[in-house]
Amino acid sequence: MEEKAQGAFRRIDGIAERNQWKVIEAFKRHQVSDFHFAGSTGYGYNDRGREILDLVYADVFGAEAALVRPHFASGTHTISCALFGVLRPGDELLYVTGRPYDTLHKVIGKPGDGKGSLRDWGVAYNEVALLQDGGIDWPSVEASIHEGTRVIGVQRSRGYDWRASFTVAEIGEIVQRVKAIKPDVLVFVDNCYGEFTELLEPTEVGVDLMAGSLIKNPGGGLAETGGYIAGSRAAVEAASYRLTAPGIGAEVGAMLGTLRSMYQGLFLAPHLVGQAVKGSVFAAALFEQLGFESKPRWQEPRTDLIQAVRFGQADHLIAFVQGIQAAAAVDAHVVPEPWDMPGYENPVIMAAGTFIQGGSLELSADAPIREPYIAYMQGGLTYAHAKYGVLTALRRLVESGLIVIKPHMS
Repeated sequence: MEEKAQGAFRRIDGIAERNQWKVIEAFKRHQVSDFHFAGSTGYGYNDRGREILDLVYADVFGAEAALVRPHFASGTHTISCALFGVLRPGDELLYVTGRPYDTLHKVIGKPGDGKGSLRDWGVAYNEVALLQDGGIDWPSVEASIHEGTRVIGVQRSRGYDWRASFTVAEIGEIVQRVKAIKPDVLVFVDNCYGEFTELLEPTEVGVDLMAGSLIKNPGGGLAETGGYIAGSRAAVEAASYRLTAPGIGAEVGAMLGTLRSMYQGLFLAPHLVGQAVKGSVFAAALFEQLGFESKPRWQEPRTDLIQAVRFGQADHLIAFVQGIQAAAAVDAHVVPEPWDMPGYENPVIMAAGTFIQGGSLELSADAPIREPYIAYMQGGLTYAHAKYGVLTALRRLVESGLIVIKPHMS
């Protein structure tokens, strides 16, 4: 199985190598030195390490500016700051990639919900469902864009949907087509899980604003918390006012002891993302051989970390996720069960035996307990750990009597 995947592995290694060089070149260009790791306290005025980290991220992502902070509590918080930064009452946010990830639903909100959502502040929301094949419904998009449409939302990753994630090339096409319809519209991309899986990032193909989490790809398994926003100078500045306050923006924010791990995590990220992507290829190849559907298929190019496997039955799904947890170096003794997590609309089961709580560049898996019972696996700081996790999950399914390994499959 691994032999037949060697071509895919070589392609992944090549991407990781090129991205590693890109990161090193950005470090060199901005003369990163050990004094940049010192951090700051109080207001954090004149924190040169923080300022240089922003410049390095902007360079790596081909953006005019970036905002990289430990003060972002999660990817959802980071995305929220980005959207609230550029949207105003009377504007419309239009998602052209279907319904966004579950945790963003409360950020969008409902009219008059009283919880400070976008809709509560008078921002309209609309979405265009994807076609059956997962593509953009362009006639509906064109019909939906109007004078009030201020931001076009794109979710790069599949989220909890059975669809392909969007490649950077496809995102570039979205930018071109929506700006041909309305030149002043801003294109926002939720880039979570996508960083360093391809040679280019969305901001290198015309995206105005994108956001991601440091406990996913770009934190390299070392950043203990935080997120980043990158894009045009004006859009990033607007988002910075949402994070702190108007007139203050990116000028303050004590970094405390976080800078070394953020710099070193970014340095390691391209290689570690490559390791995780190899693990996803292995998982797809193994479970396809066992007769399950996977997306993407093992031989298909990758544009994010996530490997989806459709089990069709709740007990299979739960056993798989429990098997991933059993392979963890941290909390392997814990047996996850479905529960009602804040921000999610169905009970969710999560395997998260990670050094960084919720760090999904580390081996993890999660799934809503709803038909057709799809498991979403991601991460693995080393390919060896990802492989071990997949094999442990398979063993749990076998030992539970849920699947039978035929002799020709062993």
